[in-house]
Amino acid sequence: MPIKNRFAETHAEITGWRRHLHEHPELMFHLPETSKFVEEKLRSFGITDITTGIALTGVVAVIEGQSNTSGRTIGLRADMDALPIMEATGLPYASKTPGKMHACGHDGHTAMLLGAAQYLAETRNFDGRVVLIFQPAEEGGGGGEVMVQEGLMDRWGIDEVYGMHNMPGHPTGHFAIREGALLAAADEFNITLTGQGGHAAAPHEAIDTNLAAAHVLIALQSIASRNTDPLKQVVVSVCTLRSDTDSHNVLPHQVLLRGTVRTLAPEVRDLAEQRLHDITRLTAAAHQCRAEIDYQRGYPVTRNHAEHTRYAAEAADQITPGTDRDTPPIMAGEDFSYMLNARPGAYIMIGNGDGATVHHPKYDFDDAAIPAGCSWFAQVVEDRLARA
Repeated sequence: MPIKNRFAETHAEITGWRRHLHEHPELMFHLPETSKFVEEKLRSFGITDITTGIALTGVVAVIEGQSNTSGRTIGLRADMDALPIMEATGLPYASKTPGKMHACGHDGHTAMLLGAAQYLAETRNFDGRVVLIFQPAEEGGGGGEVMVQEGLMDRWGIDEVYGMHNMPGHPTGHFAIREGALLAAADEFNITLTGQGGHAAAPHEAIDTNLAAAHVLIALQSIASRNTDPLKQVVVSVCTLRSDTDSHNVLPHQVLLRGTVRTLAPEVRDLAEQRLHDITRLTAAAHQCRAEIDYQRGYPVTRNHAEHTRYAAEAADQITPGTDRDTPPIMAGEDFSYMLNARPGAYIMIGNGDGATVHHPKYDFDDAAIPAGCSWFAQVVEDRLARA
């Protein structure tokens, strides 16, 4: 594995940073200690152009190259927030905050970008500027969108932007990417069905919302099986079904269905939303119930730009040859999509090896991936801002 020598030397140090972050997880936009840790590390590398407070707890730092005849700026992004999960790894560096856990590897992403920052600040072997983006609230808060809305791209003059996420099940330190849609648009819905509660022994005197909910849940699966082109992807998942009673002999007055819709194409997204409304409303009416639907569009598709996908893959091949350039799309969502909508760039996956998947209480980032991840960030900069 042709890792940059500096990262072989600093691997243990960067691993220590990662494990510190793992022990002290913070959620959404409330990342005071994480942001402070990042800022302190950046200053210790000799980086002085640091801005805090963007998107509340985001950190943006600038490293100038040895020259800037190109006049170009590359953005590198890492997410910093954790998840509201009770950790079950039993590791010596497990979360010290019950109910909060780095279960998606954002501790690893942050540590790898810090490692790359240390190297780039030492060498400055590039012609242009690098903007380091440490983002809060990827896990549902849309921190990437907030940073863009607060002027990230224009204020720092970013021309291209790149990000990375770990990928359990893929060999550690090896890379995977695809041109176009890599991760899905992620929408959410809440459906409230209202009928008429009553005694379980006299269902004819009630309007059974449980029965209506069961039919709605099943009927929604026809969006994928009968309404969508079989060659296009859509996922409709009802994840919560809750009535207003937990009794053995009461038919509920109301039932809540809550779930998500995932798509990779705009026309499928529009279709799925419309069909969810139609199916729910008409199925509820067939069971004499009233349906209230709250449908919220979330993160857009994470779509890699063709040219920049090639740049990202070429950088990856210099680190671990054999990059998978046609990895299947993933139906998870990612708010780096907002940055790719604002500027050209690419998002790449780095293998995390065997073990628990992300968002699992036994997940852990594989520290063996750190040198490859740091090297990729640095290689992208040195390739795209190559000195004459």
